[in-house]
Amino acid sequence: MSTVEQSLRALLDDGSFTPGAKLPTERALVERLAAPRSAIRRALDVLEEDGLVVRHVGRGTFLTDASQRSGTAPADTSPAEIMQVRLVMEPPVAALAARVATQADLDRITRCLQRGGDADGFEGFESWDARLHQAIAQAAHNGLLMSMFDVMNAARALPVWGSLKRRTSTPERRACYRAEHNAVVDALRDRDSSGAHDAMRAHLENVADNLLGRH
Repeated sequence: MSTVEQSLRALLDDGSFTPGAKLPTERALVERLAAPRSAIRRALDVLEEDGLVVRHVGRGTFLTDASQRSGTAPADTSPAEIMQVRLVMEPPVAALAARVATQADLDRITRCLQRGGDADGFEGFESWDARLHQAIAQAAHNGLLMSMFDVMNAARALPVWGSLKRRTSTPERRACYRAEHNAVVDALRDRDSSGAHDAMRAHLENVADNLLGRH
């Protein structure tokens, strides 16, 4: 995540803006954040892909309801607990998304998949990996489910999770995860609910094996 993106997310989180509020213009954000306009635009692109803002040509950028969701997780949550919750939650979420996702949802999911496939190195891949899984959850169109998903994502932001992911990440494993992501997204595009469920479960089982040494 870039410094400009972090600054924009902090701006959205500080309570100054409510859902539906219009954000400052790009020119105003350039002055406020002391950042190049190109960096502001790239950060807004990411926030839009995450569903936090929506941009209308000629009208401006507006905050969405999704920006107000927040989740907390116990600071002592272990990677094993995180994976247990992911295995319980994400396969059924993928199955639901296969049934109810809009074309705009599928386009957003596909962009995240492609950006993850193009990412070089650990940081870029992990960032787009998280956004892909979040985009799939958003495609289920269930606010309560997303609140629960946000708590799980908050746990994934804990240092113990990040350090374990970094230690166990290799180019070969990232390539394997990319192939598994492709299988999930193919099932979503095909509206194959059971296929999306099974592909997501297979992917998460593999992640758990790699992270936790399960064999």
